[in-house]
Amino acid sequence: MPRPPQIISEKGPKDSWAVIRATVPYFWPEGDWTTKRRVLFVLVFLLASKLVTVITPMFYKAAVDALNKGESSSQAWMLALGAVSLTVAYGLSRIMANGFNQLRDILFAPVSQAALRKLALEVFTHIHHLSLRYHISRKTGGLSRVVERGVKAIAFLLRVLVFNLGALAVELTLIFSVLAVSFGPSFVLVVMATIALYVLFTMKVTAWRMKIARDMNKQDTEANQKAVDSLLNFETVKYFNAEKREAARYDASMARYEKAAVRTTTSMGFLNFGQAVILNLGIITVMVLAALEVQRGTMSVGDFVMVNAYMIQLQMPLNILGFVFRDVRQSLVDMEDMLDLLHQPPEITDKPGAPDLVVREGVVRLDHVDFGYSPDRQILRDVSIEVPAGHSLAIVGHTGSGKSTIGRLLFRFYDVGAGSLSIDGQDIRDVTQESLHAAIGVVPQDTVLFNDTIRYNIAYGRDGATQAEIEAAAEKAQIHDFIKSLPDGYDTQVGERGLKLSGGEKQRVGIARTLLKDPPILLLDEATSALDTKTEQSILGALKLAGEGRTVITIAHRLSTISDSDEIVVLDAGRVLERGTHEALLKSGGHYASMWAAQAEDHDADQTAVQGDKGVA
Repeated sequence: MPRPPQIISEKGPKDSWAVIRATVPYFWPEGDWTTKRRVLFVLVFLLASKLVTVITPMFYKAAVDALNKGESSSQAWMLALGAVSLTVAYGLSRIMANGFNQLRDILFAPVSQAALRKLALEVFTHIHHLSLRYHISRKTGGLSRVVERGVKAIAFLLRVLVFNLGALAVELTLIFSVLAVSFGPSFVLVVMATIALYVLFTMKVTAWRMKIARDMNKQDTEANQKAVDSLLNFETVKYFNAEKREAARYDASMARYEKAAVRTTTSMGFLNFGQAVILNLGIITVMVLAALEVQRGTMSVGDFVMVNAYMIQLQMPLNILGFVFRDVRQSLVDMEDMLDLLHQPPEITDKPGAPDLVVREGVVRLDHVDFGYSPDRQILRDVSIEVPAGHSLAIVGHTGSGKSTIGRLLFRFYDVGAGSLSIDGQDIRDVTQESLHAAIGVVPQDTVLFNDTIRYNIAYGRDGATQAEIEAAAEKAQIHDFIKSLPDGYDTQVGERGLKLSGGEKQRVGIARTLLKDPPILLLDEATSALDTKTEQSILGALKLAGEGRTVITIAHRLSTISDSDEIVVLDAGRVLERGTHEALLKSGGHYASMWAAQAEDHDADQTAVQGDKGVA
């Protein structure tokens, strides 16, 4: 796919012409001669349309001069017939000009749509290649609005480059030539002065409006972010009776957008009025010159009419010129954020020629690993852990100890700061991310589902999976019977983020999805911490089946869920504090034993409270 050149400078302003040049590869793709031939035909029809447009007023002039010869002429009927023919020719030329324009649009439509498709796919793919760090720092609503506006801006620029800027240059050149040959340099000078003043005014005012447009876009993005964020947290809003608060927050953003939008409209009115004044003063000056020439007898009435026709005809491309300046600059504003996004380098990339990961046994090893999300936020310090093939390892510790960070490093959302992380002796930085991700199955704390059917969400684990394979995975995850009991079975819609299912049901769908993937390494990232005890026990059975024959790494908060692990590693402040089996760690009476005792007390207190409530009832 064509990639736009680097046009964003970290220190300097954005180069508008470079942004425009960045659109060229999308409708003149390298090596695609079918598209190039189509574009060339578009240009031919565009040129033909402009030639006919410039010739048309000549028929009008000839018809007026023929009719102006007077009724007293003995050949009045012949002159009238000639005038009628010239009038018909004038009408036919207008039809031809329109026809060429329509053919141009028809030929260009596939080019334009293909370019938009390439661009949209490029942006979509690039977003998925950006790091987790980037996505955590961005807001989904604002990101989607940036892409939407940027793609629309590219579509506009594609049409402007082909149909407006080139067409305008051709039309103005032809009209200047006709005016120079037919009426002399004075007319050309007036028209050129009018255009120069018009362009200068348009550029100056448009540059001023750019700041207003940027502010309007900023407020629009902020309002959209707040709306999306509020809707995604619908339940939280309800829990805290915050509907009015959210409405006030959204209205405050919309009020700022309203103010910016009014300023935009007002500045547009000023621009339009100023353009109209300059253009009409030019038309008046040219028509006065023509009227004086008619009075002197050096020009005919037909010439006067033709000059008027050209000036009116010139009004359209000049209006287009103003439109181009206004909307191209607006499009450039819209494209800035999207181009910044396209030029945001992926933090995690494959090395050139990196081989695929080959998992023979599934031994996972962390060797003296250091890591921090930022230089002043060190998370892991000299962590060394080895998980033998087919064994289960649990990683426990207080919040912030670095448990989940190890899972993110294993999946290579981030690279280690020091040391290494390897699978079967292969440093994961030296293999392709695609093969690494294929080797690891993840069941997160909160399984997020696509707003589609249960079948689609389970089948997401492996592209092309059959219905039988989907049902087999669901049976292993102990959710098949529940799905079959639903009216629509596997075709049941799960809703936004799976909200139509309970937490336990979502987790089982997530487990089924991972089982269908059939990875040799399984990562359970606090997969049951958000569930009640009863649901947790049933899920643990499904997870135990899922881990059979695989290397399993469990990141856990509830120690009762990992007591049967082959080894338990206790982290504290990013360091390995203890390691061993459940029984050995309890006997040592260390940090793990204290955590176990504290959780046991909490459990006993909860049971006592429940029994007390039952007694009162």
